[in-house]
Amino acid sequence: MPIKTQSDLPAREILERENIFAMDEKRAMQQDIRAIEIGILNLMPLKEETELQLLRALSNTPLQVDVTFLMVSNHESKNTPTSHLNKFYYSFDQVKNRKFDGLIITGAPVEQLEYEEVDYWQEFQEICEWTKTNVTSTMHLCWGAQAGLYYHYGIPKVPLPKKMFGVYEHQVLNRKVPLVRGFDDYFMAPHSRHTMIRKEDIETCPELTILAESEEAGVYLLLDSDGKKIFMMGHPEYDRVTLHNEYMRDKEKGLPIEVPKNYYPKDDCDKRPKLQWRSHANNLYTNWLNYYVYQQTPYEYINTDEIVGK
Repeated sequence: MPIKTQSDLPAREILERENIFAMDEKRAMQQDIRAIEIGILNLMPLKEETELQLLRALSNTPLQVDVTFLMVSNHESKNTPTSHLNKFYYSFDQVKNRKFDGLIITGAPVEQLEYEEVDYWQEFQEICEWTKTNVTSTMHLCWGAQAGLYYHYGIPKVPLPKKMFGVYEHQVLNRKVPLVRGFDDYFMAPHSRHTMIRKEDIETCPELTILAESEEAGVYLLLDSDGKKIFMMGHPEYDRVTLHNEYMRDKEKGLPIEVPKNYYPKDDCDKRPKLQWRSHANNLYTNWLNYYVYQQTPYEYINTDEIVGK
């Protein structure tokens, strides 16, 4: 599918080398088509890497997707040049009067802080509240999922005795839900986190449905009753070497880190990691765009309240 991006976005050149059709603003203006408007609230420290990963994940559908990158105002990024943020990102204040068909809220390396200690927590809450009326469906990833569950349902996170780090097997629990349509009974997905959400806490909320879980990694994927809020505890968007880079980074820093599970052949970090989650990741994002965004949003997106009945 064509992904509409700014013509000089660095990720665009890589996408084109991978034969992913990335359309710039000039060409998009010549298309007589109603593009799907997707916002990405990028809270990850390596923003350019996350941009590329998510654009790849959104590329496997015939729909035209217009992507807008968002950032929080109350946080200074230490790993992404200010010039990149100023050129390619919008603040929440700049878009809060707009409507989006879909929004992705990424993870963030702040799990070991209490939510209220995160410097952009107030802004994060404002964005979560805004999604109720201005976004058709929101997908929350990793810390974004935990924080979203806490804000919307009061479900707390729980510290893990050690980092959940590696690629784990998951089982689909409810095959009738369109979000997991086309999934195998069991599939692999990456995790990298220090905290978890307990299944028993989720089950106290009747409006939430667990779609996939892992014996080792716990609950992986769940959604609310109308598909407006989707929560994913792992990182299906990760590239082949993302966990490797995190592992080497933590080793160099002298942090307590184990070899990522089910990742390297024979657990040898000198060997090329196995890519064993890409097909299900592509399926997941395609299902989300099709069943929860495209088919739920009319051609003219005028009034979200009328669309979702809220």
